[in-house]
Amino acid sequence: MSSDDDLTERLRRLGLRVGRDALSAFLAHVHKSRLGPTETVEQLVDLEERSRVAVNLRRRTRFACLGPFKTLDRFDWNHPEKIDRALIERLVELEFVDRGENVLLKGGSGLGNTMIAQNLAQSALTAGFTVRFSTLAAALADLLGQESMPAFERRLRRYTNPDVLLLDSC
Repeated sequence: MSSDDDLTERLRRLGLRVGRDALSAFLAHVHKSRLGPTETVEQLVDLEERSRVAVNLRRRTRFACLGPFKTLDRFDWNHPEKIDRALIERLVELEFVDRGENVLLKGGSGLGNTMIAQNLAQSALTAGFTVRFSTLAAALADLLGQESMPAFERRLRRYTNPDVLLLDSC
């Protein structure tokens, strides 16, 4: 019988992306549980699907450029001004994305506009959408910094291809 490392390498060559540690834990579980062949394959496919979803989410999150942010569960809804929590929670459900609608968060500095936008972006990423987050000034500087029209058009795709584009005023 081959070692776990050999099996992991062979599965990688077949295209499986599950990590070495996860595969070792899976093999120990299969052995301990005495799973049949069909159950083993079903659980291996489940493990691989979860691994691919996690890798895809990490890649899309990196592309989104969200940076660190406070989650909505840590947000003080009453300070410094009252914010319509029910409206924000409806927005997090992302129905506006499916309808192709725009959302404008308007408010003074320090009210949480950026944090709410970042949470919308995270919800969209978790739901499987592609996202791009940038300040308006950075996006304009990025586009205007291109030296040729073809370079400008290529760079413009960075802002027009995602399912959700969030431009912050800061």
